[in-house]
Amino acid sequence: MGFHRRLAPSGFDRGSAAGAALTVLSAAAAALGAAVPSATASPTDHTRAEVDRLYAEAEKATESYNRADERADTLREQVTRAQDRIARQQQRINTMREALGSLAGAQYRAGGMDPSLALLFSDDPDEYLEKAAALDRINAHQAGELRELQAAMREIAQERTEATGRLTELDRSRKAVAAHKKTVERKLAKARALLNSLPTADRAAYDRASRSDRADLPDPGNAAAPSARAATAVAAARAALGSPYVWGSNGPSGFDCSGLMQWSYAKAGVSLPRTSQAQRHAGQQVPLSQAQPGDLVTYRSDASHVGMYVGNGQVIHAPYPGAPVRYDPVGMMPVSSVTRV
Repeated sequence: MGFHRRLAPSGFDRGSAAGAALTVLSAAAAALGAAVPSATASPTDHTRAEVDRLYAEAEKATESYNRADERADTLREQVTRAQDRIARQQQRINTMREALGSLAGAQYRAGGMDPSLALLFSDDPDEYLEKAAALDRINAHQAGELRELQAAMREIAQERTEATGRLTELDRSRKAVAAHKKTVERKLAKARALLNSLPTADRAAYDRASRSDRADLPDPGNAAAPSARAATAVAAARAALGSPYVWGSNGPSGFDCSGLMQWSYAKAGVSLPRTSQAQRHAGQQVPLSQAQPGDLVTYRSDASHVGMYVGNGQVIHAPYPGAPVRYDPVGMMPVSSVTRV
């Protein structure tokens, strides 16, 4: 989702070796991260820098929103399954209680006389003894049923306790989602207001830098991906070029940065985590100098942005509001890690 103003492209020369160019870009990325505004920067430069800062903060909040929302979805599923189990267990307990109640009533109606007297006055002692033996077996069975009922009641009590805990956590997650959403919207609203305050020419320049059809980048080429699934993911990401940036979205009509990666790899049958911080651990870490098409490139020390390397020193990513899914130089920001899925 890269909330940032595009820096002057570090690019890859078409004739240079990919490994050497990537090494140079890695150093350039680190240098970019350490850059400080010039003392002679104009008010417009300061405004753009503030917009970039707000976009970066909104991006971090968006990834926090994605993480909290993913957790809330997981908890909702767990609560639903727990409620289903509790309902089934309660039905089982009700059935067991009814059966035990019927048996106890029958025993009460037939058990008003001492067994020895019942045998003495019985018209058929043999029949009575057979019934008495059956009653002993029933009593033993009843005791087993009672133990099973007690175990079922303990189990349902534990399920209810756990479900209550999940509901409490779900409520906290929902509140976190709402809080992160407010943060994102506040940062983006302030960034839009600052952009609108720019002189017309500067705003037009900013908009030109946000286009997805810029002619200032080299052809990304057709470098081979290291696997069939990576090739499929790259094809999906390329198909998404020009799609709008939509924060908190993972497609198909709009994307944030990690949502684009998740959607692209889903087309290859690979399930990626929702956030850029989690996606950086979704495969093997490789040096930037060895990046291949399909590799995930995470940015900044907190891994709050992610793009997909597609070859010739470029990534495809969802940058920020107003800038659709596009190509950018891999060194557009300080690189945190490169992950081969």
